[in-house]
Amino acid sequence: MSSNILHVSEPAKAASPGPEKHPFLVALGERVRKLRARRGMTRKAVAVAADVSERHLANLEYGEGNVSILLLLQVAQALQSPLAELLGDVTTQSPEWMLIRELLQGRDEATLRQARTALADLLGTGLSTGPRSHCVALIGLRGAGKSTLGQMLADDLGFPFLELSREIEKFAGCSVSEIQGLYGQNAYRRYERRAVEEAIQIYPEAVIATPGGIVSDVATFNLLLGHCTTVWLKADPEDHMQRVRAQGDMRPMAASQEAMEDLKAILLGRSAFYGKAHVQVNTSAQPLAETFDLLRAAVRAQLTLPA
Repeated sequence: MSSNILHVSEPAKAASPGPEKHPFLVALGERVRKLRARRGMTRKAVAVAADVSERHLANLEYGEGNVSILLLLQVAQALQSPLAELLGDVTTQSPEWMLIRELLQGRDEATLRQARTALADLLGTGLSTGPRSHCVALIGLRGAGKSTLGQMLADDLGFPFLELSREIEKFAGCSVSEIQGLYGQNAYRRYERRAVEEAIQIYPEAVIATPGGIVSDVATFNLLLGHCTTVWLKADPEDHMQRVRAQGDMRPMAASQEAMEDLKAILLGRSAFYGKAHVQVNTSAQPLAETFDLLRAAVRAQLTLPA
């Protein structure tokens, strides 16, 4: 075996009806699947980006067989994640990290959210630090209604309306698909972060429709949470798909035979992050006019504006 390849060994197998999967490999596979869903990438897309076979990636995701450290590195790079996140040990970098981790270990989501908010305030990046921003960021998957409702909300509030994807294209000088095709996801995320920073700095008041995958970059999402009133526009998977197709969008997710399953997996992978928004509005539960009334009332309450 080459000296620069480390294999994660399986335990010795006793005589049994079938091979027993190593718990580490099972947990590793689960983390890979969750990261892939959060990034909104199919297994085939990750396999191509990582330059590994789909079969090898499938074995990794299901905790089967040995895994080389180089393969893990390739997969981590394809998912734009640190290798430590795949290994599940990102908080062992220093004694302070470990002490903080111990304090937070086992806490429920509500307590963790309070801790994150308090830490953001301590570091001067929270909404309650300094003058309250009147930037409203709409998050959610494509087809949630961010463009339609965002323009309506901006008109009602008298704020500028920004489509963040268009701002990203201005910085790059080419379309989003060209950025991703020519330069890759990492370059796209850098442009996305820059567009968010510029929007926050330039516009004290604005309604911003964000790309669905903005939660994939934790640093950028933290920036939104700290400086904008965030609104998750939720919708049923069927409505997401119908609206995307009605817009004439025939990109892979909308044209694939497995589109609905892919969409559900992406929504599942991102929902925990979308759920951190300050406001949630279900755009599938009622007609557009009623949905806007709910959105308008919720946002005005957050911004402490007259109803």
